[in-house]
Order: sequence, then C-alpha cells, then structure tokens
Amino acid sequence: MVMIGVDPHKATHTAVAIDNGERVLGERLVRASQRQVPELVSWAKHLDGGDRVWAIESAGGLGYLLAQQLLAVGETVVDIPATLASRVRVLGSGRSDKNDPNDARSVAIAALRAPQLVPVRVEDHASVLRLLARRHTQLAWTYNKTACRLHALLAELVPAGIGKELVVSQARSLLGSYQPCGAVERERHLLAEEMLDELEHLASQRKTARTRIRTAVAASGTSLVEIFGVGDVVAAIIIGQVGDIGRFRTADRFAAYNGTAPIEWSSGNPKRPVHRLSRRGNRTLNHAIHIVAVTQLRHRHSPGRAFYDRKRSEGQTGREAIRSLKRRISDVIYRHLVADAARAR
Repeated sequence: MVMIGVDPHKATHTAVAIDNGERVLGERLVRASQRQVPELVSWAKHLDGGDRVWAIESAGGLGYLLAQQLLAVGETVVDIPATLASRVRVLGSGRSDKNDPNDARSVAIAALRAPQLVPVRVEDHASVLRLLARRHTQLAWTYNKTACRLHALLAELVPAGIGKELVVSQARSLLGSYQPCGAVERERHLLAEEMLDELEHLASQRKTARTRIRTAVAASGTSLVEIFGVGDVVAAIIIGQVGDIGRFRTADRFAAYNGTAPIEWSSGNPKRPVHRLSRRGNRTLNHAIHIVAVTQLRHRHSPGRAFYDRKRSEGQTGREAIRSLKRRISDVIYRHLVADAARAR
C-alpha cells in the first residue's frame, strides 16, 4: 500500500508518498487550481507500490475541496487531525521543524500507524444541515455583537440607555424622540440608526435561516426532534456534526466523541479514581447537548428534570448532576441516530 500524505494550503498542496516501511517514494507540490487533482493523480499512478490512500490533514478545513475532488474521481481519502500529525513530527525527529514536505510526511506516517482511520465521506444531506446550522450560529453571533455595540452607543446618548434586552422597535422609538445637539451627538445618532438597520436585516436573515433549517430537518426524516428539548436548529447541528453514526460502534464511543464521557483522574491513587469534566471531543456537538440539558431542566415535567433531581438526592452536586444528564442525553441521541440510519437503509 502507498500512503500519500497531503499538507493543504490555500495556494498550494504538498504531497509525500511513503510505503509500509515509511520510506519516501516521492514528493509533489501542486498549485491550487482546476488542474490540482489531475496532476496529483497522474503523479501517484507512477509511484511504485500497490493500492494508494490519500491522507489529508484537516480534510474538513483547508483540505476540504481537494478531499471531495479526490473522492469524485474514485480515490480513497482519510482525514488526519492536525494535532496527530504534529505529534508524529515531534516524536519522530525530536524536533518540530515546520515545512510543507515534513508536514506531509508526518500526515502520511500518522495515517499509516493510526489504529483507526476516519474516511472522508462524499457530501450528503448532513452537509446541508451543517452549512445551515453554521450560518444560523454566525448570524446569531453577529446579531449579538451589533446589539451590544448599540447598547453601549445608546448609553452615550441617553442616560442609562436601554436597561433590558434590546428591542429594535423600542430603540428606534427612543432615537426618534431624541434630538442630538452638536456634531458628535449627531454622528452617534446616525451610527445608532445604522446599527438598528443592521439588526433588522440580521433578524430577517435569521428568520429565513430558521425556515430553511426547518425544511431541511423535515426532509432528513430524523426522529431527533422527538427528544424533549431538541428543536430544528439543535437537530441540524447534531446531524451535521455527526454525519455517519455508523462510525461510532457504541454509545460510549459517541459520548467520548462529543465530550460527555468523564475522564478518569487518579494519578498516584488508582484505588480511588476521580472523574473530571472532559474538555475533549467535538465542542459544537457538546454545546448542542448542553442546550438540550438546560432546556429539560427548565421544565418540571421533562424526563431530564426528574433524572437531575434523582441525582441530586443521591448526593451529586449541581454540576455533577448536569454532567450525568448530558451523558444520558448523549445515549438517547445515539439511539435515535442509529434507528434513523436503520430506517434509511
């Protein structure tokens, strides 16, 4: 087998091919263009060896387009995390020399020695949901930032500004009744009106994004929305981040991926292991699960609230009980995703 490691960049891609003994078979630098895939495939065909596998660093980032194009021409592509490749580079040489050929070779070695490789999938409906969910999140961030800036600007115009959550109509009424005096106040007044226009436009875009997400989630036929606290946006985030649930053989592996599985912390005293919060895993997926947990806690009739109260009565702290609830929700989500995949076959 020939393992080809690729270090992708915006303008160029560096590929290094190695055999099973980590011997370098060839190296190629191509420019990012319409010819990048034909050039790489033509070069790879002349290498000595058997079947070839392309290992691309961060195939969901800078290497995304190249990975999808290689899949389209029938090549086998796997995704290698940047952290794994960097560890191989440091441990293999004792140094952290950073250049494109070394990086590409480290990616290839990481793929060759990794116990389990993550294959890159051809884009499907999950990719659509991931794009829509990301767009909705970005719009929410931009809306909140603009609202905070407007809050600060109104406090410079009117004593105390707006004390509660900003409402566009309330802010516009306030600005309409305010008569600025002097050039500085007039400019602040104009900036505040511009920010209000931005907020109205962003609110309209968020409404459109939610409608598109609702349509896409319905088209997926998922049963995630049956879980208490999972709406269309959260369902889109989960499906988009998970992709193929088949890559997680058990609910435990899925929990480790989303960061709801606790980490054992027992250095020096293995008889009394301590478990602490995991900061590993997919943080976007973990945040979606946290939203579901908080939503369930706010409703007394939800299954999550009953579970939380039971854990508190058993002596767990509030944070410990929430972590236990998140793990339970992770298991429920896993079962629904597995059932959805079974129905889709």
